[in-house]
Amino acid sequence: MESSEAEPSESRPEEDGAAPGSEPQPPDTMEDCLAKKMEITVSEAEKRTGRNAMNMQETYTAYLIETRAVESQNEGQCSPVDSLWRRYSEFELLRNYLLVTYPHIVVPPLPEKRADFVWHKLSADNMDPDFVERRRIGLENFLLRVASHPVLCQDKIFYSFLTQEGGWKEMVNETGFQLKADSRLKALNATFRVKNPDKRFTELKHYSDELQSVISHLLRVRARVADRLYGVYKVHGNYGRVFSEWSAIEKEMGDGLQSAGHHMDVYAASIDDILEEEEHYADQLKEYLFYAEALRAVCRKHELMQYDLEMAAQDLTSKKQQCEELATGTMRTFSLKGMTSKLFGQETPEQREAKIKVLEEQIQEGEEQLKSKNLEGRDFVKSAWADIERFKEQKNRDLKEALISYAVMQISMCKKGIQVWTNAKECFSKM
Repeated sequence: MESSEAEPSESRPEEDGAAPGSEPQPPDTMEDCLAKKMEITVSEAEKRTGRNAMNMQETYTAYLIETRAVESQNEGQCSPVDSLWRRYSEFELLRNYLLVTYPHIVVPPLPEKRADFVWHKLSADNMDPDFVERRRIGLENFLLRVASHPVLCQDKIFYSFLTQEGGWKEMVNETGFQLKADSRLKALNATFRVKNPDKRFTELKHYSDELQSVISHLLRVRARVADRLYGVYKVHGNYGRVFSEWSAIEKEMGDGLQSAGHHMDVYAASIDDILEEEEHYADQLKEYLFYAEALRAVCRKHELMQYDLEMAAQDLTSKKQQCEELATGTMRTFSLKGMTSKLFGQETPEQREAKIKVLEEQIQEGEEQLKSKNLEGRDFVKSAWADIERFKEQKNRDLKEALISYAVMQISMCKKGIQVWTNAKECFSKM
């Protein structure tokens, strides 16, 4: 058998078959996406208490998803708002289902379950109102990402997640997606034993590792800068207190010192709002920190498919060799069966013919299986790489916008500091 059979990633696009019929086809235009037909918001979060599967009391946060059809609004009619509550664990179940069902797609990540990369004055408690609010925004962004994806937006279970209060989990479990999920041991085995890895996916895997490392470092630096900035701003409050105390013992300079102190107090208090805005930009970077794992998930699936293909090719080669040895009566390699034949005598022609017939049937099945795996592999590579290219465009656009907005915010913050000291200068000049 030729080695090219075990390398589906090198197939030409014009040879690739259509995507599996069980999966929805991408819309012709972005106008067909669900995000264009339906307004989707996660409008509020609510702290609740209930009992878990172990009948133990627990406190959790539920999120209100509201949807509204866009078409009736365009026609001048006010469409009703549908709403339902979902827990974070239900969002996790939805994403796990999408990961297994669409292994060739870079599935949008969920926001973090617990706060990380935060400046120390911000609570890392997952029940903290500020953190819950940021997670609410992140969950809404996740839904909008899925609703805007050309393939994921058409998934019926995703639509049910948005619109159907009860029975949704049963629908997911009926798909049997958990049985289709690849084990970690199998994925690890494939990583180390694939003989002909696709260089593009290998490079993508390395890129995702480096992207995660760079963004993690960037977020740590930002947290340290924010922490120091918080200290600098709050120390300005000491200026306000000192100027106010000083003004009490000065007659001619009192008003000027009191006004300057007021400006310093306002400046010191403004840091809380500034750092809350900073956290918004940090969350945008965190999304791509988690996207790195989504990229690796696609790479791992390709490794698994390549490994299965190579094992099938190896098994087919072995069976062909066994059939040839039985037909010619010669042995190319040492085998326990061969030694047994020499010790206890040769098989009868009838026995040999029966074994050859069984092997020929197995070879035919193996060739069909190998052909099917080759086609499946080529389809996967074609679909995956198309989605990876889509993701790259999205990533470049989003990160560029986030970094520019962050720079603009820093410039604005510095201008406010200059303005405060300019106002203080005018106060001192009038003394």
